[in-house]
Amino acid sequence: MTFRDRSSRPLAVPGTRLSRLARLGGTATGIAGGAALGGLRELAHGRRPELRDLILTPGNAARLADQLARLRGAAMKVGQLVSMDAGDLLPPEFAAIMARLREDADFMPPRQLRGVLDAAWGKEWLTRFARFDPRPVAAASIGQVHRAQSRDGQALAIKVQYPGVRRSIDSDVANLGALIRMSGMLPPGIDLAPLLEEARRQLHEEADYLLEADRLEAFRSLLGDDPAFLLPELRRELVTRDVLAMSFVEGVPVERLTEADQPTRDRVARLLLELMFRELFTFRLMQTDPNFANYRYAPDSGRIVLLDFGATRTFPQPLVEAFRKLLRAGRQGDRAGIEAAALEIGYLSPEMDAAHRSRLVDLFVMSMEPLHRGGVFDFGTSDMARRMTEAGMEMRDAPDLGHVPPVDALFLQRKFAGMYLLATRLRARVDLDALTGPHLG
Repeated sequence: MTFRDRSSRPLAVPGTRLSRLARLGGTATGIAGGAALGGLRELAHGRRPELRDLILTPGNAARLADQLARLRGAAMKVGQLVSMDAGDLLPPEFAAIMARLREDADFMPPRQLRGVLDAAWGKEWLTRFARFDPRPVAAASIGQVHRAQSRDGQALAIKVQYPGVRRSIDSDVANLGALIRMSGMLPPGIDLAPLLEEARRQLHEEADYLLEADRLEAFRSLLGDDPAFLLPELRRELVTRDVLAMSFVEGVPVERLTEADQPTRDRVARLLLELMFRELFTFRLMQTDPNFANYRYAPDSGRIVLLDFGATRTFPQPLVEAFRKLLRAGRQGDRAGIEAAALEIGYLSPEMDAAHRSRLVDLFVMSMEPLHRGGVFDFGTSDMARRMTEAGMEMRDAPDLGHVPPVDALFLQRKFAGMYLLATRLRARVDLDALTGPHLG
């Protein structure tokens, strides 16, 4: 969920399948037309152009990102997944523009908002509130958040789903998959089908706010009275499949703590890393979206506010145990153990070219350096992220690049990478031995 900036604007969400298909179809036509003109220009200069080079232009990337942002819903979510999970595989210019889908979303105009709330609560819904702000405080791919005050004086956050999102999921995913394949966005050999199927499944879950309400309650139960965290309280009488109502929890975006004192930055990073390990190894229930906007900080109490449980996943015990083996081997500097666990999880495939597989194991060994080193790890001074990015870029043209790990493994990788990035942003120093010891033995 992204808090609005000045570039966000009220823009009606296309609510019917036909209108959404027309948007994507028009984008495809524009991309193809631009490629044709570019090809003619290249031929006129005596050069034989590659189709991929004609399609992957900054102009086409901007056109695609703009239309996905307008459509929101499944279209925007697939763009987010592709740009995040395949970010190292995309041309830098294309990846930078697609990153807009993780940073900004337009919001519904008031008339469309009222239509959604009329359908959810009835036409007299405004009488339920002492105040309801029609301008959202946050907007994302599925819905937008409004501040309100209940008749009994409680400050509320009301998340309202964009119209047509649920019924358009399947067609949006299929149409966008065809557009991505046509665009040449991904390298040859990448199997997009698992990512598209996961986007479809996840969107159906995230579009059910009754399910998200249950997940919020599950986390409130698991964390109990933990003084480190603060979660919103549901207003069940206002929750529907399209509207999620909960208490409004004050806090500042966690990434703004970059100028906080060192102890505060260390503590916040330690608590979120510790929570990640508890989610995986103790709860087997994880909020897998590492978007920084899902974490806020309450300065008065020092508690971390946890928001948005739409992307919550339950992990099977065999995967959890295989991941435990992976981290344990990394902690011990056991290269063979790392390779065996990565094979068990599905990050590696037995059919991989031996040289490529060895390079991937090298990456895993590098990523485990903080565990193998032991003790306090200084995320602010480490150059590990840069070295891993450089090593990953060198493998972009590898023959086995098309291997896609299981979706659960991808989401674990995404969460771990996101928390590492946050700790790096905060320049935190964390005792990883103390965090991982209880879980790895």
